Amino acid sequence: MHIGIFGGLSANGPIDTIVDDVRAAEQEGFASYWLPQVFGVDALTALAVAGREVPRIELGTAVVPTYPRHPMVLAAQALTTQSIIGGRLVLGIGLSHQLVIEGMFGYSFEKPLRHMREYLEALLPLLRDGKVSFQGETITARGAVDVKGATPPPVLLAALGPKMLELAGTVADGTVTWMTGPATIESHIAPAINDAATRAGQPAPRIGVGLPVCVTDNADEARTQASKSFEIYGTLPSYRAMLDREGAAAPGDVAIVGDEDAVSKALEHLGSIGGTDFVGNIFGSREERIRTRALLQSMAPSVN
Repeated sequence: MHIGIFGGLSANGPIDTIVDDVRAAEQEGFASYWLPQVFGVDALTALAVAGREVPRIELGTAVVPTYPRHPMVLAAQALTTQSIIGGRLVLGIGLSHQLVIEGMFGYSFEKPLRHMREYLEALLPLLRDGKVSFQGETITARGAVDVKGATPPPVLLAALGPKMLELAGTVADGTVTWMTGPATIESHIAPAINDAATRAGQPAPRIGVGLPVCVTDNADEARTQASKSFEIYGTLPSYRAMLDREGAAAPGDVAIVGDEDAVSKALEHLGSIGGTDFVGNIFGSREERIRTRALLQSMAPSVN
């Protein structure tokens, strides 16, 4: 399992902070660095700048919401970033949430599976072949995108439900999850997406596992802090469903916490049950963050 760093604390910039964070992750031997698309810097633009200055580490989005970007627009932006950084982009995309899509953007969130299916039918040909002719119920895309020097980036779909996992395994390159615990990865995420890929004759999909992580001598306190810091994810329906499936009352219950030995074993377990990439969201006190990063760094070469 490849170990990557989630750059959520850098998601608001400034750009020099993001570049420095990416450079540090590369120098420390991490396999990847991931930025969310939230209400701060544009993730793909920031990764293009950082990747131009930092030459080797894989760079991913976790994730870019689809509704605000037409597939032709996202294809052009993703391929431009891919060209700039020399083919190291992993394009993570997702639905976002009804609260955001309807409440903030004013788009309809009706039939999100239909939306994502149509979105991928338009996006993937553009990324892979440079052209598309698609007419769906809600999306129309006809035209071409030509970005010199760009190769098709892998596309990971933020998939949690059975139908979305089937879609991810059938037509995309895998999934990247958040707030989804190990029991759910083992019993639900990995079997569903792998079975879909097998039936479709697709290569084994990537399964990115994004979780809060903290090396600490006080696991109970760390879980309490995680539940407070990540409280909103316990209220959003898609994540709430995964927490319920895990038997978790709050986000802190799925956080990876404990001393070095406990966290190491938890990460090794994630790899053994199908995780291909760990996207670590480091939290805790300054001392705990240093310990956590040091442990992840020490494990990166052995599991990558």
